Amino acid sequence: MDWKEMLGQLREDPSLPPGEDTPEPASEKAPRKDTLRVIIDRKGRKGKVATIVEGFTVGDDEVAEVAAMLKRKLGVGGSSRGGEILIQGDAADRVRELLAKEGYKVK
Repeated sequence: MDWKEMLGQLREDPSLPPGEDTPEPASEKAPRKDTLRVIIDRKGRKGKVATIVEGFTVGDDEVAEVAAMLKRKLGVGGSSRGGEILIQGDAADRVRELLAKEGYKVK
């Protein structure tokens, strides 16, 4: 028996009939309880526009993960602190879209 056959045996789920692969987990995101507000702000930024997401009730680590995902998908800079995410520029519509796909309720 070669290593490929051994690996195949390890991957097989004994509860499934022979020859069937393991079931794929559901790709839909579970709805989140947080209702987030996405606002455009200009105060204290020398006239430059920023998109702010507020209303998180989860820990700062999860907020930082969401901020990193938004910055990566939008291709912009930003930060997260104090339960808020700041995204550089006017990206409110795109932010709402991405957060809705992640399962958040967005106003």
